[in-house]
Amino acid sequence: MLVEINQHSNYIYLMNYSFEYIDIILLAMIAGFIFLRLRGILGKRTGFEGKAPSQFEKVLNNIHRENKINVKETFDDEAQREFIKGAKIAYETIITDFSDNDNKLIASKPLLSKKIHDQFEEALKERSKRGHYAEITFIGVNSAKIKDHKQINKILNVTVDFVSEVITCIKDKDKKIISGHPEKIKKIYDTWVFSRDMRSNNPNWQLIDTLT
Repeated sequence: MLVEINQHSNYIYLMNYSFEYIDIILLAMIAGFIFLRLRGILGKRTGFEGKAPSQFEKVLNNIHRENKINVKETFDDEAQREFIKGAKIAYETIITDFSDNDNKLIASKPLLSKKIHDQFEEALKERSKRGHYAEITFIGVNSAKIKDHKQINKILNVTVDFVSEVITCIKDKDKKIISGHPEKIKKIYDTWVFSRDMRSNNPNWQLIDTLT
């Protein structure tokens, strides 16, 4: 009888142990399933997060590069409207920077190609040598229209006709007026050419030529 009781006790113990073991396995499986689901939704985080495997880096870079070029190469109506907004600001910045009384190019320097920068700087040096300086009040841009745009390889050149109004005069060191009028509004007609490398991440256009 004692043996039967012991055997029965052992049997119950083994059954309980088996159920506990099965419970552990089931919990582990459920936890594993939840982990895989979360990783699928949230993504796997590792110490190298954000870095693609080496065999895919070149392919991904090419895709990103192609996407950037395709977007930038589209000089459609919307792009032209945005360009004109920026061109007006650039025009005013360049005019006022060239015409102020310090005879230096500061604010407009990033907007000028080396050729135009050197030409403007040379003119300012000559003005400074003569002891002349400018006074200007920029009234505003009356109109700015794209006259032409051409793309050569990846370089896009855009020609713009500007009509603006300014009050300007040149004075000598004794403040005697050499040219212009300190109160008279003058209408100015300019045709400028802006250029941009469409492959560049730099959004700035540069003035590369002044036709009038």
